[in-house]
Amino acid sequence: MPRVPKALRQRILHVAHGRCEYCFTPQEMTLATFHLDHIIPKSAGGTTTFENLCLSCPLCNQFKKDVLRARDADTGRLVRPFNPRRDQWRTHFRWSDDGTQIIGLTARGRVTVAVLRLNNAIALQARSFWVASGLHPPLLSLPV
Repeated sequence: MPRVPKALRQRILHVAHGRCEYCFTPQEMTLATFHLDHIIPKSAGGTTTFENLCLSCPLCNQFKKDVLRARDADTGRLVRPFNPRRDQWRTHFRWSDDGTQIIGLTARGRVTVAVLRLNNAIALQARSFWVASGLHPPLLSLPV
């Protein structure tokens, strides 16, 4: 697999503000190194370009796999998951009132919450600690 050029990696880290571009988890609050995810998987013809790479925490990356489309439970439509390079996070998601869950607002948001398991038990527990510490939910004033 070709390596991502350093300048491209740095650009993505800068744009992502050190956060997973799917679940908004800051890398500095984890014990993990985040991945550069191919939004459209290489197996489906995705390229190693800025437009097709995003910063992803290991959990989101693990659950996303090679998913290109999934069925929205509310509408029954087959839709593509959230694309951090084309979509605005706050258009498709919001934080629950207690700040621990990501709520899908659109078909794309709901599919992404389901496919990436954005509210898995590990994420919910970590977010509850971060909320209690005053570190979460993250400000949405970032250009995402």
